[in-house]
Amino acid sequence: MQHTQNLVHDAGLGLRRSFIEQALATPLNNVSFYEVAPENWMTLGGKPGKQFRAMTERYPFICHGLSLSIGSTDPLDEAFIKNLKDFMHEHKIKFYSEHLSYCSHDGHLYDLMPIPFTEEAVHHVAKRIQRVQDILEQKIAIENVSYYAAPGQEMSEIDFFNAVTTEADCDVLIDINNIYVNSVNHGYDAEQFLQAIPAQRISYAHIAGHYVEAEDFLVDTHGAEVIDPVWQLLGKAYELYGVFPTLLERDFNIPDIAELQREVSTIQSIQSAWHTHNEQLSA
Repeated sequence: MQHTQNLVHDAGLGLRRSFIEQALATPLNNVSFYEVAPENWMTLGGKPGKQFRAMTERYPFICHGLSLSIGSTDPLDEAFIKNLKDFMHEHKIKFYSEHLSYCSHDGHLYDLMPIPFTEEAVHHVAKRIQRVQDILEQKIAIENVSYYAAPGQEMSEIDFFNAVTTEADCDVLIDINNIYVNSVNHGYDAEQFLQAIPAQRISYAHIAGHYVEAEDFLVDTHGAEVIDPVWQLLGKAYELYGVFPTLLERDFNIPDIAELQREVSTIQSIQSAWHTHNEQLSA
């Protein structure tokens, strides 16, 4: 099975409808790949549909799902997965990722809820991930999520995450901001968490901003600039595992294109620094 790092590289950006016209008119030269939530684009027709087609013809894309609800006890939405497979084939999108969470229970919950960190949940989720991979005929990447409560916890977040990805034999999408947010909210060491990620499974990373509710309570909003400690954690990830594709997420309070490009350039500069560092070590 193909690995994401062979499909995309360098720095990416989550595509939003608010700036697709600008991106088509003036290519964002520092953006190597784009990511979309397929649920927001699969049914688009008319002008937005044509604009999206024009983008996927020019640039590599990844799909990042919102509604698969991989941890739910509801039946897996196999019709959605088959439609997703067709959509990816139509637009030559090579890769799909989802959150290690659930968003439905006898109906849609409109939020990403934490899966209980239990042995039973490991087997349940891993089986569902394997089924998705069977239908798509490729590996998918699972993302570590931000969470604000851990009901029925039997193991640590990282042990749960690693158990699921090992049993499912799937790839990993590291969300750097989520590690930072959870480390503050739940009082753990972000670097130790990072060091325990299964290196061979890393496909790509997300980086984003968050909202400070209180000194010890952060909310993962994707609605603000990335802060220095999160950038530093990204650098630490490259130090540990080498440089991997990294994508900027911005879902709310979307600034102008120049500001988004500035943050994408920050990803590139951190990547370049580690490329240079590694070259010097191997010289």
